[in-house]
Amino acid sequence: MHAGRVDTLVIGGGNPAYDAPPDLDFSTALRRVPLSIHSGLYRNETARYCAWHIPAPHPYEHWSDARAYDGLVMGVNYGLDKVRFPAPVPVNSKLRAERTLLEADLKAPNTIQLKQQVTIEIEGGSKPACVAEFLMRLIYS
Repeated sequence: MHAGRVDTLVIGGGNPAYDAPPDLDFSTALRRVPLSIHSGLYRNETARYCAWHIPAPHPYEHWSDARAYDGLVMGVNYGLDKVRFPAPVPVNSKLRAERTLLEADLKAPNTIQLKQQVTIEIEGGSKPACVAEFLMRLIYS
C-alpha cells in the first residue's frame, strides 16, 4: 500500500488503523489506496480513512426475528428481482429504508411468494441510494 501498488482494498470488520503496529503507519498507507471500502458494525478509525463505509448487520438483525405464523415451516430468501443504485452514498450519510409489499402470489398449495420493494434513502438526497425488489417464499405445512 505504501508503494501505491494496491488499487482496491476491502476491509471486513476490524480496525487496522487503530490496531496495527505503529511502525506500519497503516492510516497513511490506506490514504494512498484509490478505492478503500470498510464494512463493520461501527464507523471506527479505519472507516473514517476509507472512501466508503458499508454498515454491517448486527447479529440480532435477521429476517427470522419475527414470530412465525401458525403452520409456517420456513421462509426462504428467494433472491432479488431488480436492483438499482441511483445515487452513491457519501461517508457519514444518514440512511433510511422503506419496505413495500408489491405482490403476494400463491406458487403451490402450501407456498406463497412475496415481492417486496426496499428503498434506501439518503437524508437530504434527491435520489435513493438503492431500490431493490426482494423475493421471499413462505412454505406452510
